[in-house]
Amino acid sequence: MNSRRRLLNSIAVGPLAGSLSRAARGQTTNGPKTLRIAFRTAETGFDPAQVQDLYSRTVIAHILDAPLEYDYLARPARLRPNTLVAMPEVSSDFRRFTMRLRPGIFFQDDAAFKGKRRELVAADYVYSFKRFYDPRWKSPLLFVLENSLLIGLVELRKRALKGAAFDYDAEVEGVRALDRYTFQINLAQPNPRFVYVLSDASMVGALARDVVEFYGDQIVAHPVGTGPFRLAAWTRSSRIRLERNPDYREETYDFATADDAPDMADDAARLRGRRLPMIDRVEVSIIEESQPRWLAFLQGDLDLLDPVPADFNTLAAPNGKLAPFLAKRDVRMRLTPLADVSLTYFNMDDPLVGGYAPAQVALRRAIALGFDNAEYVRSQFGGFGTVARSPFVPGTFGYGDAPGAFGEFDRARARALLDLFGYVDRDGDGWRERPDGSPLVLEISSSPTQLERRKDELWARFMNALGLRTVFKVAQWPELVRQSMAGKLMMWGYAWQVSAPDSDVIFGMAYGPNKQSINDARFDLPAFNRLFERQKAAPDGAERMALLNDATRQMAAFMPYLLHIHRVYVDLAHPWVKGFRRHQFTTRFWNWIDIDNSPHASG
Repeated sequence: MNSRRRLLNSIAVGPLAGSLSRAARGQTTNGPKTLRIAFRTAETGFDPAQVQDLYSRTVIAHILDAPLEYDYLARPARLRPNTLVAMPEVSSDFRRFTMRLRPGIFFQDDAAFKGKRRELVAADYVYSFKRFYDPRWKSPLLFVLENSLLIGLVELRKRALKGAAFDYDAEVEGVRALDRYTFQINLAQPNPRFVYVLSDASMVGALARDVVEFYGDQIVAHPVGTGPFRLAAWTRSSRIRLERNPDYREETYDFATADDAPDMADDAARLRGRRLPMIDRVEVSIIEESQPRWLAFLQGDLDLLDPVPADFNTLAAPNGKLAPFLAKRDVRMRLTPLADVSLTYFNMDDPLVGGYAPAQVALRRAIALGFDNAEYVRSQFGGFGTVARSPFVPGTFGYGDAPGAFGEFDRARARALLDLFGYVDRDGDGWRERPDGSPLVLEISSSPTQLERRKDELWARFMNALGLRTVFKVAQWPELVRQSMAGKLMMWGYAWQVSAPDSDVIFGMAYGPNKQSINDARFDLPAFNRLFERQKAAPDGAERMALLNDATRQMAAFMPYLLHIHRVYVDLAHPWVKGFRRHQFTTRFWNWIDIDNSPHASG
């Protein structure tokens, strides 16, 4: 019996016990402190203007610096200055944001600077904001800024779309440098929550114009920033290595322990005052399948498992408590409700599942009624999740107060709805046809992972029960992203996690003008668009909540998105990892944790 089979059997009959050796950990007392983690999906690149996937953005967030950042331990979430001397000055109408940088912040050394030390200045943020409007980069995240209407930038983009070079030197009111260290953003309409955008280093992290012009189209492989780490090595879709940025400014760990996490008190006290980052390297492996990730953690080849693969949730945390075999090894567990929603979109341009006619709406609603999300949580995630009842996600404004317009499972109603609108089996083969008698085949896109295959099995079973034939279009994640952006997929599902305590971006997935960015469903309903625009300008409160509730009902009525669940992540850390706590709204945390290389920390 080979070693892999013995390990699997040991898990089945009585999981690994005892402590890990230092060799298994791959750490030494005098070697570099290295955090070893795994991504379950491959990255796409490291240019904020060109990528939108979580994994690429996680890496970017540790290399580039946003003006603001989240207090790592504070709950509820709280922003604080990062590269700024103080929080932004915000006008009373929420249209002007003025920021002053801390002098003496420098970019990491790079060939683009020709041997000169390069300071971060206000013009770098102005340039970085403008890049999203440059058609050259085809930014999928342009909607975040375009929806806020930075004055003058849309016009600059329109001129470039007509063939002119994008004019980075043109001064526009929307984003401009007032002096070497001060810059200002001016919006055409109020946006009380724009301040959250200023905390997302994976989007508005500062890039130097010198660097982008030096690397050109290869900038996606050359992120040069002022953040705690630098990209040291990258083998696409396989391995990523970050190393401590030797030019990083002097920052220290200064977080207070949150009341809701008393178990962090020892770590916070131990780390307080330490210079950041506390580790020397981060090594990321791309391990798409669940079982190899799980085994790599058990063997000590990964320091963190964040998160535990969904199909191992019940083994790691039966009944929501850390499994005894892991507790004996001093493994630490955290459960975090994610500010996310898992969903499946219907391409509204597709002749079968798209459209706004009653029969087309009825088909989508029947499919939604026939999908048992409660079983999805149980079978796919071991019960670690909740059925999504609205586009509001946990931890954000309005969550828990919205109408429960989504998430209903009623197979009898689904069948009746299909019958009523003429989706019936005319030829007696057991499958329904379209009202005109032509074949009805749902094409659902999927990636070739074990978890996705299990989800496909659920889809097939649920749709079979309605008499709806399904086929699955399987491709790797990057290819699915490309096809989705081109509007070539009929149905595809994924999870979307927000980066601020607000669900505006989830509603934005149904906003018509976002069809070329996050609105993969290509839903465009004037009544919904008006609601979205009105809520955008409203401060949090009863008026905005009423608008978002109406928007929720519109989304449920037309069903461009089938909302599934909000996930709960189970994270595991070996005892030598100090200070780890998942934050709901930022992926930047590697600079705030430590690896204990001392002999007593072997577990």
